[in-house]
Amino acid sequence: MDRIVETEHDRAMLVRLLEGQKLPFTVSIVAGKHRSTEQNKLQRLWMKEIAEQKGDITAEEARGYCKLTIGVPILRSENEAFRLRYDEIVKPLSYPQKLALMMEPFDFGVTRIMTTKQKAAYLDGVHRHFSEQGVILTDPEARRAA
Repeated sequence: MDRIVETEHDRAMLVRLLEGQKLPFTVSIVAGKHRSTEQNKLQRLWMKEIAEQKGDITAEEARGYCKLTIGVPILRSENEAFRLRYDEIVKPLSYPQKLALMMEPFDFGVTRIMTTKQKAAYLDGVHRHFSEQGVILTDPEARRAA
């Protein structure tokens, strides 16, 4: 169960939830704010642009590739609970199997559990990777100015 705590009310509700849990149980807390709607919109736009410009992959395939090759390393280095479960369940699989898990219908959670800081690092990695291949991605700063 993931729960985002942004207000004092959210905090009070979380404390209430914890007080009602039967012992023993395990809790993980990740500092930082959850990824933003703007980041999500930019990611979707970039996946579409990547697919259109590369021509040999779909937006969903681009998304799966980015989640696996850029997102997973970020989470494995910064989220102990993710690393442990990923290494136990997903890491032993072949590359094609891992890639399939990142896409629909499985859609293994990677970017959806990122903080805004992690999602920014992810988007920077996507931009760097595909820019080096000659793909031109929409500049988020130019989008805001328009």
